[in-house]
Amino acid sequence: MSHKRKIISAPHDHAAFDALLETRCHDPFGVLGPHTNGEQTTVRAYMPQATRVFIESFGIELQRYRDTAIFEWSGKRPVLPARYQLTWVDEQAQAHTEYDPYCFPAQLESFDIHLFHEGKHRHAYRFLGAHAVTVEGVAGVLFATWAPGAERVSVVGDFNQWDGRRHMMRVIGGSGIWELFLPGLRVGALYKFEIRNRQSGHVLLKTDPYAGAYEMRPDTASIVTQSDYQWQDEAWLAHRAERAWLHQPMSIYEVHLGSWQAAETADFLNYRTLAHRLVDYVKTMGFTHLELLPIAEHPFDGSWGYQSTGYFAPTSRYGQPDDFRYFVDYCHQHDIGVILDWVPAHFPRDAFGLAHYDGTALYEHENPKKGEHRDWGTLIFNYGRNEVKNFLLTSAVYWVQAFHLDGLRVDAVASMLYLDYSRDAGDWEPNIHGGRENLEAIEFIKALNTLTQEQAPGSMIIAEESTAWPQVTRPTWVGGLGFNMKWNMGWMNDTLDYMHKDPIFRHFHHEQLTFGIMYAFTENFVLPFSHDEVVHGKGSMLSKMPGTGWQKFANLRLLYTYQFTYPGKKLLFMGCEFAQGLEWDENSALQWDLLEHEWHKGMQMLVKDLNHLYVENPALHHADFEPEGFEWIDCHDSPQSILSYMRQWDGRFYLVVLNFTPEIREHYRIGVPQAGHYHEILNSDSEYYGGSNTHNGSGVMASNQPWMGRPYSIEVTLPPLAGLVLAL
Repeated sequence: MSHKRKIISAPHDHAAFDALLETRCHDPFGVLGPHTNGEQTTVRAYMPQATRVFIESFGIELQRYRDTAIFEWSGKRPVLPARYQLTWVDEQAQAHTEYDPYCFPAQLESFDIHLFHEGKHRHAYRFLGAHAVTVEGVAGVLFATWAPGAERVSVVGDFNQWDGRRHMMRVIGGSGIWELFLPGLRVGALYKFEIRNRQSGHVLLKTDPYAGAYEMRPDTASIVTQSDYQWQDEAWLAHRAERAWLHQPMSIYEVHLGSWQAAETADFLNYRTLAHRLVDYVKTMGFTHLELLPIAEHPFDGSWGYQSTGYFAPTSRYGQPDDFRYFVDYCHQHDIGVILDWVPAHFPRDAFGLAHYDGTALYEHENPKKGEHRDWGTLIFNYGRNEVKNFLLTSAVYWVQAFHLDGLRVDAVASMLYLDYSRDAGDWEPNIHGGRENLEAIEFIKALNTLTQEQAPGSMIIAEESTAWPQVTRPTWVGGLGFNMKWNMGWMNDTLDYMHKDPIFRHFHHEQLTFGIMYAFTENFVLPFSHDEVVHGKGSMLSKMPGTGWQKFANLRLLYTYQFTYPGKKLLFMGCEFAQGLEWDENSALQWDLLEHEWHKGMQMLVKDLNHLYVENPALHHADFEPEGFEWIDCHDSPQSILSYMRQWDGRFYLVVLNFTPEIREHYRIGVPQAGHYHEILNSDSEYYGGSNTHNGSGVMASNQPWMGRPYSIEVTLPPLAGLVLAL
């Protein structure tokens, strides 16, 4: 390799050189790369690990500027191509050849940046973050991040020894968005952003908020990703877009992937293997959907995913993003929908994450009265900032589009809606009208529900909202929040409180069962017995039930019969379907060995039969959200703690009779709408489920004796602590 001495023809901007050497350079492209001055071209490179630097194929050596890591050469303009490579020799005398990233022009489109600042970019993840691209025939990775409070941002990673001096980024005008194309970099590279705050000079090392993957905890680097997955669920998506979901059955099995089953081998707990095992199980059990506790990347297992740091990345605990695509695809190919728990209400304070991302309160509020959830030790998103709103909106779109998810369950909606949520007087600030409503969060929620359903037809957004906020599941154009469904926390709390009581006292609390129907059709409700009910000292579902061992199981069978015949979609947390004995622990697998015992196996069989009964009979699901689908037979029999009602649709109806005491009730008369023969199609006291097998034989014939305002009636025997479903 021949060596030519540089020609000094371009004056030096010493202030810019000093800023570069002190790694506080706001405009590295103003110093580095090629610069023309008349017929002269100057090339500069900043390479702290280099001993010598050459312009590849030209035999031109760049000379060290003074005693610094800046190398430069000047010569006549025609000599140098627009995109050139540098060869540099490191301290071990190893040569490296790569394109100079500072000879490439800016890549981001001004229209994308404009929409992002307006809060209206549907797919901001497509230009922010790290993306494998080809620029003028050169393959590499384009990095971009939003950090308006930064004086300097660098890409650091395993490709540059995590040295923030090597690859400083350019800021695009006054946008606060920084970008850099690194030619030659490949998918799989580890990286972070090194950010120097403009005011304090503090240097922060941050993961990419838009990264598609991260290292396995406790490591936190972002990973350059690119999907080549070939989807095979076109039929499912087409059907989903056309179906009337309001009238479809929906029975959800809520799962924490890491503790559903024990890892029998080192590679068992991965998305692909879990897909096969879960689909086999939920198909057999009759569930229609899986709902996953948050799998967005999170550093702390004990948060169960509710303190997310990666809003575009499935956790690496169970594999790569394409492995999760396989999980969803496999579920769809077997007619199982997939819902993801998604957490836009708060984020953790981890130093590598979103907290004070550029040294300022960028994603959160600076004011702790608005910006902190003291109960959870987390920070609250600033929904009034367009770029933050856009971050969350595009995250939601990403999950439902890039991973074909069928819906998102939005966690802790109440904490978003109310400025005084879980706060003492004086510890919150009212909105501009003096109220407690978070107006910015409300607008974000409406935008979320409108956008996701536009971008992923047939997808559902479900609110975990625990207050009486009106019209949560009503369209935005009539003043609602626009959610598709809402968890019925009132029904769940009242029902569990009632079931916890000794049956001898239940007649005093009969209204806890009957009150719920007063508001059952004001929203589109899901009836949830979720993970929240079996943690933090609440015990298992079985342990909540009173009485002897047999009575506990009978009560739980009765409870599930009530849930599956009551108006609303259904949700059960894993393990509840076979009466897990212990409170759920994320560090332990479910107690599958309990299925060797008759009562636990019977409970599982009951849930299976309830699922199939609910799914296969429109009278039990078509009008889940409409009063026409439900009719009381008798809600007033508090002395005997008995409820009876009808579920109906299109001329078909079922009778449901629930006995909440351990007493057998013989010759119990109920009114029925039609004459004929009635028979049991489900009896939770069947010996098949572990019950006492009290039943009504081959059925009963209706008599002409009017009862309860109906022209006919039947006499049935009610088993103890059990529910009957009867059909004409």
